[in-house]
Amino acid sequence: MPGRRSITEAEQLAQAKLGGAPIRHDQMAVVANIYRAASAVRQHLENSVLRGCDLTWTAFVVLWVVWIWGESETRHVAEEAGISKGTLTGVARTLEARGLVKRAGHPTDGRLVLLSLTGEGEALMQGLFPRFNEEEAFVTGQLDDAECRSVADGLRRVVLQVEERGEGRRRELLGGADPAPRRSGRRARGQGA
Repeated sequence: MPGRRSITEAEQLAQAKLGGAPIRHDQMAVVANIYRAASAVRQHLENSVLRGCDLTWTAFVVLWVVWIWGESETRHVAEEAGISKGTLTGVARTLEARGLVKRAGHPTDGRLVLLSLTGEGEALMQGLFPRFNEEEAFVTGQLDDAECRSVADGLRRVVLQVEERGEGRRRELLGGADPAPRRSGRRARGQGA
């Protein structure tokens, strides 16, 4: 199995494969590099600062959301963290077993669950986040402050485009139909690939 290709090699291979196709290459490069940057940053942070606290990226993001937003309904935490409610259930149980979060029933709707940080969770985030931020500075080390602001602004506009116009675009692409329900990727027994 060949080793991981550099970003330069990947860009050259994509250009060679798609060079003559009527493709918006600059837009493709932006989306591909968002994905590659997110993967590289996530892997670096998991393998450096988060590993020392025995946290996965997802667990850290859940802690971050609850730390910033305060006590929140699990469905809102899942949405903010960009994970499914099922994934959040597993992560929250692990964090609860470690004494970092607590789950409580909603005061007026018994079907809803609230998540909040414990004192230990609060202390962890207060101690961890400065180290996490040092690594954010490391991974953006080739950018000056103005470039960081420019990249952050551009990425924010990408997020806003999807948040504000994505649902309409999906409906347009699907001829007005609702999107099919999300699947885990696993097929029920007896179904083909």
